[in-house]
Amino acid sequence: MNESIKLLYEEHEIILYAVDAARRANSFPENDNLMYEDTVRQLISFFRSYADKYHHYKEEKILFPEMSKRNELLMDGAIKEMLENHEDFREMIRGIEQFLDEKNYSGARQQLEKYTEALLNHIAVENDEVFLMAESIFTEEELKKISHRFIKSAAKVS
Repeated sequence: MNESIKLLYEEHEIILYAVDAARRANSFPENDNLMYEDTVRQLISFFRSYADKYHHYKEEKILFPEMSKRNELLMDGAIKEMLENHEDFREMIRGIEQFLDEKNYSGARQQLEKYTEALLNHIAVENDEVFLMAESIFTEEELKKISHRFIKSAAKVS
């Protein structure tokens, strides 16, 4: 497996740990709203900074555009779906945060469950389809260049 693709898989593993933490948070007793809110706000911060600004950035600004250049049909298919998912995730996170601001913990729990389920499905599609497509359409040298761009982008985003 190429380093750039391996890196994206590894980042997914880190995100999956946070998904697991979110699911555990949703099982906190409903009378312990302070602990629930604090935990979920920390998770929101992680999802925004790591999953979105760090990981999705690599996909949206580097990998997906390069894949689209190689095969224009991907932009109307799998890549379009992945980009729409990213926007949906941003909206869901805003919704969770709004529910917390309103102290609507039931709504936050429902929205967090919807978010984690969608994120799990998204990661599965990327791992099982999109990343495999990337490895098949690029040469090893092209993937190395993408990997270098990932590294440069990490310095800009952090």
